[in-house]
Order: sequence, then structure tokens, then C-alpha cells
Amino acid sequence: MKQVIQICCKNNEKTQSFPIGSSLLQIYKGFGLDMPYGVVSAKVNNHVEGLNFRVYHNKDVEFLDISSESGLRTYVRSLCFVLCKAVADVFPDGQILLEHPVSRGYYCSLRIGREPELADVTRIKQRMAEIIAADLPFHRIEQHSEEAIRLFEQKGMTDKVKLLRTTGRLYTYYYTLDGFVDYYYGSLLPSTGHLHLFDLVKYYDGLLLRFPDRMNPSVLGEMVKQEKMFDVFNENRRWQEIMGVSTVGDFNEAIAEGHATDLINVAEALQEKCIARIADDICARPDVKVVLISGPSSSGKTTFSKRLSVQLMANGKRPHPISLDDYFVDRQHTPLDADGNYDYESLYALDLDLFNQHIRSLIAGEQVELPRFNFTTGAREYRGDFLHLEENAILILEGIHALNPELTPHIPEANKYRVYVSALTTISLDNHNYIPTTDNRLLRRIIRDYNYRGYSAEETILRWPSVRAGEAKWIFPYQENADAMFNSALLFELSVLKSHVEPVLYRVPESSPAYSEAYRLRRFLEYFIPVPDRDLPPTSLLREFLGGSSFTY
Repeated sequence: MKQVIQICCKNNEKTQSFPIGSSLLQIYKGFGLDMPYGVVSAKVNNHVEGLNFRVYHNKDVEFLDISSESGLRTYVRSLCFVLCKAVADVFPDGQILLEHPVSRGYYCSLRIGREPELADVTRIKQRMAEIIAADLPFHRIEQHSEEAIRLFEQKGMTDKVKLLRTTGRLYTYYYTLDGFVDYYYGSLLPSTGHLHLFDLVKYYDGLLLRFPDRMNPSVLGEMVKQEKMFDVFNENRRWQEIMGVSTVGDFNEAIAEGHATDLINVAEALQEKCIARIADDICARPDVKVVLISGPSSSGKTTFSKRLSVQLMANGKRPHPISLDDYFVDRQHTPLDADGNYDYESLYALDLDLFNQHIRSLIAGEQVELPRFNFTTGAREYRGDFLHLEENAILILEGIHALNPELTPHIPEANKYRVYVSALTTISLDNHNYIPTTDNRLLRRIIRDYNYRGYSAEETILRWPSVRAGEAKWIFPYQENADAMFNSALLFELSVLKSHVEPVLYRVPESSPAYSEAYRLRRFLEYFIPVPDRDLPPTSLLREFLGGSSFTY
């Protein structure tokens, strides 16, 4: 008698018997599910697996499509493999580097001995379409790490050799596609035919790989102009190449050779140099009276504003911080979100008229009594906090809406200087595996929430989608309004965060909806050699999350 297993499908809350060893794709078809954008992967007891994964025991299974964060990662990963295969076919001696997200796609550097032309991009795109139309299978091969390292050495893939050597795993896996070998950290689609939509366009001196919009997978994500962000990414990549540390394998080797302190000192010095440059630019504009600082969650805006204030003082300015939170309307007037809860992230949760009136009065040299918002009573209070801007004074305003033109419509443009702050991770795992910038910020937030707000990693992870939705609505559309952009990510930080955040992630129970994300982050951190935080200066931006800062928060 053939053995069977019981599968509980979380998509329809039904349980059904399947032959032992059935693949997830067979199980999906067996349940008769019809996901509108197709299935791309599944959570098996809250572990994300590819559709070729075979099940040998009773399991809970939740199938995912491209509209989920995890599902989109699987789709993009598979699309990247097709791109790399196409480049290898069209330019056998060429090299493609998947570098960073920009303009709702991924910028790729194509190295073929000259700057790529439109005709080159067209040939690669056509080859990608042919590979997808052929519906070629992705094969996952697991073997002893030393054997995989020898294979990558033979193929000249030194970035992957360094990564696998420095992680110390006994066994590893890699993927093949029609004889082409590559490494990806995460599941892929069963075959290329599951890739229904993509585009490849020329972008500056490289390529932009475009993929479906997660909120509407029937169309490509809308391209947005992000020239300033692109420049920030490129500047950081150039510095990393000068230092010889472009990938995690490079970084791990440098740490193993005893260069951790050097890397920390150089990275911190580069950030301070950038902050000083922004301060110099502000001071070169004599009409600037208000510095507006914005950025997404856990970008380090608070520490940046404090370090910028120090640099402004070194230039003879007298910075005065103002908190946007103190301009909240009384609670009963706060707008509601779609669920009927108070929407404190809305621009209209602020008393915009009062705020603009106060800023105009201060710029005009008048004295203003600043409000204080009482979060217990939900009402604005006045406690005799008067402010008058003396000569060389400048207001420092930090908040999620700082770059939104609707916040300061009555303040003359010449009086404003806008700064966008975010953790724009530029180091890659290897040449074909980028690190999502949101992972960097999420890890920061997990450890900060745990250390200072009493939240577990589970609570932070479950709250994260809502946080990101607010960022997409209120922050990201205005980032290119900035006069300056500051990358708060530090080259070494994921190795420093590792020791702090791993124990917190291990506390997320397997039964929790947050477990799959916690597990993914744990597996991701395994690639990094840990670095103790003892060499971090007390002014380091990371101290905002880890503690030990010389600043008061």
C-alpha cells in the first residue's frame, strides 16, 4: 500500500491526502487552487520553499503568489538567473553584476570591454525571451561545499568561492539552467515559463531589469526618476571597489585577516566626511533657515540630525531642533485610516497652518511659543517654551513628511534645505545576489524595538508591512526633492548587528506568522562573520540602535 501524508492547505483551510514525496507543485494542483497570478512558492510549516520541494511528512502549507513579498523575491531571483544566463549566451566573455534597486527595478553593470549600446540590450532581452519561452527547468543541486567551491573556481566565479569559503557550511547548494551554473540564496521557480512579465532597458551606463508591480502583478512597476539616489549608490560602490570590498565574501576575508577595525574606521570617516560636506553646502547658502530631514523607518535620521548639528556648529551656525510630533492636531481631530484607527502617519495629522505660521514668524525674527504634544492626553500644551532665532541660527526639523511640499508651502524655497536619509545597502552577497535595503532597516528596527520599546521581533516583523505601506505613501514619492542624500548604511553593520539580532530572531515561535521572515533573516545573517561593536565610536549611527551613543535621544 502506497504511503500517504496529510497536507493542511492554509489558502482554503482544507486537509487532503497526497502520496508521500509529492512536490509542492503537485500538491498545489491537487487542491485545485487557481491563484490569479500563478503560484511561485509556498510556506511549509512557515518555512518558504520552492515548488519543486518534496514533502515526506504531514505539513501545513500556504501557497504564495507574486503579490507577496516572499513570492516577489522568488520571481525576481529567477528572472535574475535568466538574465545572467542570457548574458553568458550573448557575451561568453562578458560579466553582469546585479548591483542595487533604483527606479522600481534593479540596476545591472554589464562588463563587455566597452559601454553597452542599445543593440546589446536588445540582444540580451531577446535571448531572455527565448529562454522563458523554452520553459527550461531550474535544477537545485546540493553537495559538499568543497565540491561546489571547486566547481565555481573552475568557472572563474571567485565572488562565489569567497562567499562559500568564508561561511563555513559543510554542505551547500547551487542551481543550473540549461548547463549554466549559478548560486542564489533562496528558492527559484520550477522553470523559466513561470516568468510571465519582465523588461530590460538601457539605463545610464548599464541596464535596468524591470519586473511586475507587486500590488498589480499584471503590469510592470512604474519607472520613477531617481537620479540623486542612483548617484549615491554609485558613489558608495566606487568607494567599496577602491577598498577592495564589493561583496560579502571580500568583507569576510578582510575580517578574517584582522582588518575589522580598519574597515570600521574608514566607513565611519566616510560618513562623517559626507555629513561635513552637507553642512558646508548648507552654510554656503546664506538664506537657508530651515533644514528638513526625512527618511524611512530606522534610517538613522535622529543620529544624522545630531551629527549634522555638530558640523553646523563647527561652521558657526546655531542649530535648534523642532519636533514635528509637537504639531499633531488634538486626537479627536486626527484622520482615520482604512481600518478606522487614528492615522498618525498622515500628513493631515499635523496642524499645518500653525506649523507654517510658527516657521514664518521665526524666520522673520519674531519670538514664538513652541507647543508640546501630550501623548497621554492626546492634546497640545504650552509650557512657556519660547524660541527666538538669533543671528546664524538655523532650525533642524526631522520627520517623515519633511520633504513633502505640502508641509511647508508658505516657506520660501530659498529658506529651506532638504536632506533625505536612508540605509542604502551597497555591498552584495556576490555578483548576482543583491541585499535588499529594507532588510538592513528591518534588522535595525528589530534590535531597536527590542532594546528600547519592549517589542519582540515577532511584533516588529508583523508591524513591518504597515510601516512600509506608510513609507510608500508619505516618504518615497518625495525623496528626489532632496537637496542632498545621505546613505546611513555602514559597510560593516550587518556583521555587527548579527550578534545582537540573532538571539532575538530565534525567539519567534514556529507557529507565528512572523516565523518565515525571522527564519529567512537568520539564514541571511549566516553569511556574515560577526564583528563585535567595541570598536564603534560613541557617535556611530549604529549606536542609535545598539546603545552606547554619546548623543541623548
